[in-house]
Amino acid sequence: MARQIDKLSVFLPCYNEEANLKSTYLNVKENLEKNVSEYEIIIVNDGSSDKTGEIADALAKKDKTIKVIHHNPNRGYGAAFKSGFYNASLPWIAFIDADGQFDFSEINHFLEAQKNTDADLVIGYYLGRKVSMLRKLNSFLWQIVVFTLFGLKVKDIDCGFKLVSKEVIDTIPRLESERGAFISSEFLIKVKRSGFKIVEIGVNHYPRKQGEATGAKLNVIIRSFLDLFTLWAKLK
Repeated sequence: MARQIDKLSVFLPCYNEEANLKSTYLNVKENLEKNVSEYEIIIVNDGSSDKTGEIADALAKKDKTIKVIHHNPNRGYGAAFKSGFYNASLPWIAFIDADGQFDFSEINHFLEAQKNTDADLVIGYYLGRKVSMLRKLNSFLWQIVVFTLFGLKVKDIDCGFKLVSKEVIDTIPRLESERGAFISSEFLIKVKRSGFKIVEIGVNHYPRKQGEATGAKLNVIIRSFLDLFTLWAKLK
């Protein structure tokens, strides 16, 4: 019998998203109210230099379902990813990036897919990713490297919309990557090696209206490859 998801933690990794955080939160809140009976929202402010932290704290004062985690200084996407997962308290965990490029109303598709398949994870893949061609090429090449080294084959490693059983987080070896963008790959590699069931569904991706993406910066890319080869050396 498929597990019924009625309690859900959602975390939002944030870095300098003052222009997008409130609207993303409202979108998440509205759709949690429609789909589950109990929820919490975790905002992970990863050392933002703008007003992201202030906005998060102001939202938390008005909404007791919000938990805010501040990193000071900035530690990287991997650190925000881990803080979200390891501070979630409910049996299922979802996350989306706080940049406004997803519509959390699509969570109902994730919940339906999990119900129909009894998956341990439902992970999104982009239906037309709204980023530059160079960014798409980088992602494609990255997936080839990860598949070659670890045998991990999914349609999209890095899509920032996933639904995960807390049992997965409590079972897999602790995540290590912090500064680079390797964290999603590390996560799925460890999930696969632990034998959990992964189901993939398509999600819509919308153009960033405000703010700046940081995943394609050279220092992030270099750190990601260092983390990748470090894990490969441990596991081979």
